[in-house]
Amino acid sequence: MNTKSLKRVGGIAAAIGAAAVGVGVGTVLAGIARDALRAELAVDDGPDDLLTAPDSPPRRLPVRSSDGTLLNAEVYGVDDADDDGDVIVMVHGWTCNTAYWYPQINHLASSEGGRRRVVVYDQRGHGLSERGRRRPTVAMLGQDLDAVLEATVPAGRRAILVGHSMGGMTIMSWADQYREKVGTRVSAVVLVSTAANAVMENHALVPVDLPAYARPFAPLVSKAITSVPVPIPKTSYGVRFSHYIALGPNARKAHVDFVDEMIGACPPRARAGWGSAMGKLDVTAGLAALSVPTTVVVGTEDRLTPRKHAEQMAEVLRRNGSLRELVVYEGVGHMSSIEAAERFNEMLDELVTEVSRTEQRVS
Repeated sequence: MNTKSLKRVGGIAAAIGAAAVGVGVGTVLAGIARDALRAELAVDDGPDDLLTAPDSPPRRLPVRSSDGTLLNAEVYGVDDADDDGDVIVMVHGWTCNTAYWYPQINHLASSEGGRRRVVVYDQRGHGLSERGRRRPTVAMLGQDLDAVLEATVPAGRRAILVGHSMGGMTIMSWADQYREKVGTRVSAVVLVSTAANAVMENHALVPVDLPAYARPFAPLVSKAITSVPVPIPKTSYGVRFSHYIALGPNARKAHVDFVDEMIGACPPRARAGWGSAMGKLDVTAGLAALSVPTTVVVGTEDRLTPRKHAEQMAEVLRRNGSLRELVVYEGVGHMSSIEAAERFNEMLDELVTEVSRTEQRVS
């Protein structure tokens, strides 16, 4: 066979290969779309008051991270002079912003929740925080959290850290890099709908009944969904996808709409950059470094960080003597502290009370 014939055969083989990839990827995407559009519609039972913006506006505090990136931190509740308890610092997840914590802010910073001091901040590239010049890394998340803790938790006080999804990964990244601060700067931790490793390998977004020829292409589709910086179109179908991906099957319409709006507001480059960074996630060393009472929370219908992650983290913490509780919410998806806000807030109240009692005994 001459050179010209070899090139022709090579071109045909490449075309066939590209077609096979296209068919495989298309089949996976079609399977996800099929399941998303066949799912039950969200329950329209009216608005959720916990999702409204807090009555009292926050005190905004610009925080400069170690590389100079400016982060937006917000402080709710009482002033330092009126509160000597632990500061509750809440860290949101991928594609979210400080509004994610409205159900907790509206409870904790109110008289009903004891008017606690609550600090939230936008992860870099999200909300009002700068994206920075460096490529996102999981280590960077922990460094940003350390800057926020130094700026918002007064000397002699400690924080109760609450992290959802990428926020939980942030806390574990911080614990790995600042082990000497875990016991002195933090009194308790809550890891919500999160994972310590293999997050891209263990999600449940791809249907289990795919044809055999399409299954090898599932990782490629997962990477494309999380790491390609394209805008998310605002359509009625888009809301259905947000529901399928992020919330439980019987979620309230108010919750689905709130989450869809928040995800859509995340800049595509930030979404893609952090999606790519989480593809290399391994913060198991930071999980093991959590020497304070740690609660793990997960919903049974979480597609992004399924229950197996929570159980694995709980087992590590149990062996280390740091597991406070494994909390499982039946029928709840990835946005567990929104979907099960009342139960979640009750759990936080119990935790704050326990921490206060422990510190009084120590004193």
